[in-house]
Formats: sequence, structure tokens, C-alpha cells
Amino acid sequence: MAYTEVEAEAIKERVLAALETVIDPELGIDIVNLGLVYEVEFDAETGNTVIKMTLTTMGCPLADVLTESIHEALSDIPEVKNPEVKLVWYPAWTTDKMSRYARIALGIR
Repeated sequence: MAYTEVEAEAIKERVLAALETVIDPELGIDIVNLGLVYEVEFDAETGNTVIKMTLTTMGCPLADVLTESIHEALSDIPEVKNPEVKLVWYPAWTTDKMSRYARIALGIR
């Protein structure tokens, strides 16, 4: 089923909301507020969904845990088909990408 542009944007918002339930186990903050999610691509024709994100460090041992949690969170959105997590390293993550909420929770000014 093809979705209109408005429907696709609403689905992307639901995807972002679902990603806010994925907590980084080391920091205790969700991956959206940490600024790890760079882009959500939702194909309105197929429902295929790609999450472009980064990690706080290249050697982060939690990549598999976070990817599994993302797949689990997106499984509650029936419009999302074939979710894929793509790790990207540019631009590099810095604490500047964190939301105000995350910065306060972690005591970063």
C-alpha cells in the first residue's frame, strides 16, 4: 500500500517516538535524545525503513544490542517493513548533538 506524503511523515514521527524508547544501556538515555539518530527514511511505496544512526564511539560494544532494541521497537509499527539500521560515522557524534534533556540528565553544560 502506498502512503501519501502526509501519512509517510506521520509514520516517520511514530518511528521517532518508538526510537525514543530505545535506551542506551551505558548512559540511561534514549538514542534520539542522545543525538545518535541522524535520519529516518521511510519509503511510502514499500514501507521499507532505514534508520541512519551513529554511536558515541566507533568501538562501542553496544551496536548489536541497540540494533536489536531498534528492531523490537519498530515491530510495533505495522506500516514499517524490513527495518534496517545503518551505522554512519560522519558527521562524528559529539555531545553537541544531545538534546537539552539529555545534557541536563547527564550533567553536561
